[in-house]
Amino acid sequence: MGVAAQLSSPFGGPASLADLAYEGIRDRLVMLDIRPGDPLNDDALAQELGTGRTPVREALKRLEGDRLVVAYPRRGTFATAVDITDLAHICEIRTQLEPLAASRAARNATAAERTRLAELAQDVAGLEARVDDRRELLRRDVQVHREIYRAAGNPYLEDILVRQDNLATRIWCLFLDRLPTIAGHVGEHVALLDAIVAGEDEKAGRLALEHVVGFERAVRAVL
Repeated sequence: MGVAAQLSSPFGGPASLADLAYEGIRDRLVMLDIRPGDPLNDDALAQELGTGRTPVREALKRLEGDRLVVAYPRRGTFATAVDITDLAHICEIRTQLEPLAASRAARNATAAERTRLAELAQDVAGLEARVDDRRELLRRDVQVHREIYRAAGNPYLEDILVRQDNLATRIWCLFLDRLPTIAGHVGEHVALLDAIVAGEDEKAGRLALEHVVGFERAVRAVL
């Protein structure tokens, strides 16, 4: 399953064409398939996504609010740069909110969500032996985070954390070839998911915090 495997509007309900365009372009930006500084062409994106130009333009406005693109008058829209100096700011937010989301998910996840998270834990547990592609491992990392945010049951918290995780993932992608711990980093999710499924909210919060702190340390170690 890719980064945007499950498409929905930000606060539930079926995805509109603008939502589809938003998530499709967002995931290209997050995984650096659209490189920092690259121009974004409305017509080309509309043709690739099959959504038309108007949904693409709506999506680009949303993505500007996410700090993933920047628009310049008479010049066009471009993918934002990945600024490593943002790492401390992003991690400051995530160290506060990732444990909250994990704890909430442990307390509030529905039976169906716990089943889904348990399946994800089983899948992630065998990734290191099955998957050599670092980008695919990173996509699974993003997938797990988004499932946890959704299970937390607070759409406003989910929205904030998805945006911050997107920015963090762009930093991961920038240093992906230099990071020796990507498989281990993704593998950390097994214990976290197990704690959420078991309803162990304090443990889930602690593991989520350790995961975020480990991300910052891993990146800083290769700077």
